[in-house]
Amino acid sequence: MAAISREEVAHLARLSRLAVTEQELDQFAGQLDVILQSVARVGEVAADDIPPTSHSVPLTNVYRDDVPLPSLTQEEALSGAPDAFEGRFRVPRILDEED
Repeated sequence: MAAISREEVAHLARLSRLAVTEQELDQFAGQLDVILQSVARVGEVAADDIPPTSHSVPLTNVYRDDVPLPSLTQEEALSGAPDAFEGRFRVPRILDEED
């Protein structure tokens, strides 16, 4: 694969609306060339007989039994609330909603 040229980097910069200096063109050309070579190597390794995966190691979900534990009553939970109404926390409206 051919190295990416300064002109191609300048073209990409124009498309991206990025202002780059002459020095940055050389720097980015080298960096983009390394990236493109790495992507090409991954493409060489990928084989049709290997199924696609989302993770490198198998994952399993770990579930625990849902066991009810003692908790606060509604009155205890609302006891420290600055404003409560009909068994709920009352908070100031933050959005103007049409009724």
